[in-house]
Amino acid sequence: MKADPTRQWRLLDLQAIDTRLDQIAHARKTLPQIAQLKDLHTQAELLDSELVRVRTELSDVQREVAKAEADVQLVRDRAARDQARLDSGTGSAKDLQALQHELQSLARRQAELEDVELEVMERAEAVEAEVTRLEGKESELAAKLEEAQAAHDAALADLDAEARRVAAPRADVVAGVGEDLVALYEKVRAASGGLGAAALSHRRCGGCQLELNSVDMSRIKAAPADEVLRCEECRRILVRTAESGL
Repeated sequence: MKADPTRQWRLLDLQAIDTRLDQIAHARKTLPQIAQLKDLHTQAELLDSELVRVRTELSDVQREVAKAEADVQLVRDRAARDQARLDSGTGSAKDLQALQHELQSLARRQAELEDVELEVMERAEAVEAEVTRLEGKESELAAKLEEAQAAHDAALADLDAEARRVAAPRADVVAGVGEDLVALYEKVRAASGGLGAAALSHRRCGGCQLELNSVDMSRIKAAPADEVLRCEECRRILVRTAESGL
């Protein structure tokens, strides 16, 4: 292929643009905030599951508290009725004696139920404290997520702005290179990991970084200025410059 040296030199400008755009695209995918957000979302999911479990436990314990309170109240009501009958003195001596025995039994039963009630209430308080702790942790995590998301969005916006700035002159550079040379460049670039053209600098290919031997250098030196050269090692387009060492 033949191409004016000026067109070939502009190919290096195009490669510089595309290299930076590739770097920006890579940076978008590897922002540190991405891993941070993923970790925070994982923490949030685990915390949410734990909160569901503890809130369910609290609901169950609160039902136990309500039942324990109701059981105690039933005994208290029964004892109050018996005490009222005993205080009124109505009934036979045998009936009154039976009421006294029942009141003693109810007192023991009430004490037992109150112990159960106290134990359940203490468990409820402990679970409530755990719910409060986890809700506080949830709020802290939400704040961290919001901060990390804002940092991610800001970094992404900066990269997008740079990408627009870098890409702005690309169309003009492409026009200066020419369709035929650009077509070859794009083909080589696709096959070479994004680097389609490289400068020959100080006898070294800027693509594979290998130093050319004297035979290759003689061949390049003898080639017409408008001939599009390829590196024998990496097959990238090799652009001659003032620093080529020819």
